[in-house]
Amino acid sequence: MIQSIPLKKLVPSPRNVRKSSDVLADLQLRADIAARGLLQNLVVRKGKRGKFEVEAGGRRLAALQALAEEGTLPKNHEVTCLVIEGEESEVREASLAENFQRLAMNPADEAQAFASIIEAGATTEDVARRFGLTVRFVEGRLRLASLAPCVFEALAEGTITLDMAKAYGAISDVERQAHVYAELQDAWYQITPDTIRRMVLDSTVRGCDPRAVLVGRDAYLAAGGRIERELFDDDASESWIDVALLEDLAHKAMEEAAEKTALEYGLAWVRPTLGNYVSHDLVEGLSRLPCEPAPMTEQEAKEFGELEANYDRVAAVLEDEDSDEDEVAKAEQELVVIDRAMRALNDRPPVLADELKSEAGAFLVLSRNGEPALVPQFYTETEVIADEGVVEAIEESGAAKPKGSSLSQRLLDELAMQRRDILAIHLANDPALALDFMVFTLADADGHDWRAKKASTLVGSVASGPVTGFEAKDAPSSAALAEFAGSLDESWRSEESDVDRFARFRALSDEARSAWLGHVVSRTLVASLACEGERSVPMHEALGSLLEIETAHWWRPTAANYFDRVAKARTLEALDAAGGPELVSRYAASKKAELASAAERIFSGNFIGEAEVKERAQAWVPSIMRFTDADVPADLEEDASIDDEAEELVNDVTTDEIAEQAA
Repeated sequence: MIQSIPLKKLVPSPRNVRKSSDVLADLQLRADIAARGLLQNLVVRKGKRGKFEVEAGGRRLAALQALAEEGTLPKNHEVTCLVIEGEESEVREASLAENFQRLAMNPADEAQAFASIIEAGATTEDVARRFGLTVRFVEGRLRLASLAPCVFEALAEGTITLDMAKAYGAISDVERQAHVYAELQDAWYQITPDTIRRMVLDSTVRGCDPRAVLVGRDAYLAAGGRIERELFDDDASESWIDVALLEDLAHKAMEEAAEKTALEYGLAWVRPTLGNYVSHDLVEGLSRLPCEPAPMTEQEAKEFGELEANYDRVAAVLEDEDSDEDEVAKAEQELVVIDRAMRALNDRPPVLADELKSEAGAFLVLSRNGEPALVPQFYTETEVIADEGVVEAIEESGAAKPKGSSLSQRLLDELAMQRRDILAIHLANDPALALDFMVFTLADADGHDWRAKKASTLVGSVASGPVTGFEAKDAPSSAALAEFAGSLDESWRSEESDVDRFARFRALSDEARSAWLGHVVSRTLVASLACEGERSVPMHEALGSLLEIETAHWWRPTAANYFDRVAKARTLEALDAAGGPELVSRYAASKKAELASAAERIFSGNFIGEAEVKERAQAWVPSIMRFTDADVPADLEEDASIDDEAEELVNDVTTDEIAEQAA
């Protein structure tokens, strides 16, 4: 029976099957109800004391109550409800059916609907406000509506994904979109958004492009490819016109190389990609297999032991407060040489156990010099069940922690670059702060002290980083930056002259130009860490604090990017911060490789343990990766300050001394 019931008589039902929600979606629902009223009635059941319990529509009820609290709706607002009766199990089943049988709208349908509203006279801001969405989201859907008809139809039918449709929309030229779509219809290889984006943006490819180097000029011409050459062009600068043909030939070459590589290494499969790194979408759904570096030879082990002894001897000079400046400078230079030699011995490709090869696979990437390269990380399509195991406990739980050496310069540089990307994606999404930062930096340069460290390269050039060719694989911040860059409106690039391009750029919406502002500013950020010394950039700490960055949401320590690269003592310290002495005792006797693998599982939350331990583990990051104290949970603060740990990283102060300083 349909009945109008005062809002104040409606209460949530404990039988409603929906127990979790999404804050952003709830805000969108509230905005929609405020704009159009309740479009779908609630399903209620008579309760006690004249109340009605909402069995289906709990989110709508919460939105109505919130609107009543803020005064948008009266407290006694009449709500249309369907009153049902029945046993508790029947009512719960009705709640489940009401939630379960919903179907999300196709993005193409959303695009057409938004376009119709805009055509009727509304603005994008009006649509965003009435539906509780961002202006950027609405403009994104409107760009879908302006895709080439064949592409839009494919999106509506589900032939292509939303990400593929966005890739076609990287350029506003619908003829180019349709041309690329037609070329890809007969492609035998897997089509990815990256492939589409490259093809729609690249009307031609230079002869020095990795794909061109891989295929070879003769093979490309033999397949019917065309080349344009200006007067002063050489083989590297000439333009290859048939991009789709080149992509096809490159895919075939990589497929052949992948088959040979799989046979050579005895792997179940090797999947090729034309990218120069393994993107997150390629490994989605795969489980990473444990593997250890190739064992050292006796000679290498002996050499490594001598290097460790020399490292401790030289580090003692830095730790001695009585050492003069000349001795310290000489010791620092020696440590750099020793550290480089130790890393050369440690950086050995991982070896996969023979019994795992039957189901193991890897990825073949296209290097920047145009050669197929196997990424030394192995995966399986079956789920890997972590074996926590049992290890011997530490004899004395209160004993001092083992001595650990400082992090290598290479690791510090890589961590700095990954932390830079985390800051960059946040700054890219806050154009107001990016604008303030840009204007201040340019204005402050007039009286800038040349000795002061700069926070960015704000003259337009892109900051590279201290490690040449390094890319953080599977890092959410790096993937988010790539996605952000791919979503930019590049329609203005199609004009011939810079004057016309500038005019087209100025004609973009405020939202589109703001996105470009965030992009060009964020990509100038230099690599930094929260420490004293070369990697310290105080301005980055200020920006990170303003952006309230939680590093743990964007970077997780793994065996590859951290635990395999630090002393065993540091890994045990991290375990102590997450689970205390009990967790430390479980792994204290483990070999370093086993400990690193276990730590990766623990700090990703993929282990069996208490909820509190998991929460602390998933929130832990090294102090040098945090931005000031913005993302340090109260129960994870360390005894030593960030400055203390930073001093240890730069000056190689031992763990024992830091503990003494903290005490």
